[in-house]
Amino acid sequence: MKKLIFRQLLSLITILLYIFILSCKSGEKLFNKGRYGEAVTAFVKKLQRNPQDATATRLLPDAYKQAQLVREDRVSAYLRSNNELKWESIRNEYRAMQSLYNAIHSSPAALKLVQPKDYRDAITGAQENAAEMRYDRGMSLLSQGDKASARQAYEEFGAALKLIPNYRDAKQRRDEAYRMGVINVVVSEIEVRSPYYQFSADQFRDYLVRNLQQRNINQFVQFYDERVARNENLRPDEYIELRFFDFIVGQTYVDRIERDVSKEIVVGTTKDSTGNESNVYKTVKATLYITKKTVVSKGLLDYRITNTSNGQLLRTDRIPGSYTWLNQYGTFKGDERALSDEDKQLMGGRDMPPPPPTDLFMEFTRPIYDVLARDLQSFYNRI
Repeated sequence: MKKLIFRQLLSLITILLYIFILSCKSGEKLFNKGRYGEAVTAFVKKLQRNPQDATATRLLPDAYKQAQLVREDRVSAYLRSNNELKWESIRNEYRAMQSLYNAIHSSPAALKLVQPKDYRDAITGAQENAAEMRYDRGMSLLSQGDKASARQAYEEFGAALKLIPNYRDAKQRRDEAYRMGVINVVVSEIEVRSPYYQFSADQFRDYLVRNLQQRNINQFVQFYDERVARNENLRPDEYIELRFFDFIVGQTYVDRIERDVSKEIVVGTTKDSTGNESNVYKTVKATLYITKKTVVSKGLLDYRITNTSNGQLLRTDRIPGSYTWLNQYGTFKGDERALSDEDKQLMGGRDMPPPPPTDLFMEFTRPIYDVLARDLQSFYNRI
């Protein structure tokens, strides 16, 4: 037992030693591969564990110097470029060097070998330049006066605020850009040929508008009920016109079916001369009288989206929908044993009235609603 414990302990020590040797070599490998920033971090960790580590002591100064040269060269290249957003890339380079500064300061042994440069002021300067550039781009886009440019301006002001919270008046400008860039979409009232179905049509429209609002399809698209828009004197940018037509509610068909059924059943057993038993069969018969009542409701919804400023038709489509209500019941004459389980269920049914016409209207419009909601989501996601 003691030998087993000793072998397990020896095995564990060997594994830990192997891991330690690998970790000692990892910084040197990173250095040799030109991954100087990662090498600096690895060497600092070594010195935190062992301040006398020979490899880290020898290579850390060169690793830091090379990492600094690589980053500074990149900064110089960005400064020479015409890229308007170069200051954000410059800030990222300075941040990478500052992380090495912080790492080295976390190890007294590393700090004795390298005096790292503090890039905090450089980061602040690059960040201010980046925010200014974003702000200026936003102002330029905002001055163009169209909705697409205003939406881009909104993003630019948001980027400036992400760089420096409360930068100048970027928050107010962003709000202004949103108001200019938003598209107000008004969904029309629905007129149907029969006042009897007007309430159901209104329910359809109300549910559609609420659903579109709750889905938050696009932050720059706001949906309004036509009545609400009228009361608030809201001028729509786009208008969705809805119209039901060619609809039939409650078209009833009654089919009466007479059907003969039969079945062989076992009525007993008999024995032959040798004493073997066998079943005795009898055919039983019945006549089914089935009434099948079908109530069909169907129709079409025509919708079109129009740009109110120039009258341009942006999208149009026609969506069909249908709903069939079915009730079957029946009676029979003859031997009940001839009926299948399905036949017996029909015999247990009864004549039932169909749902009210307003409910049938809502049922046939349900699939129309699903298609319409998907179409509008797809259309307004494009913005």
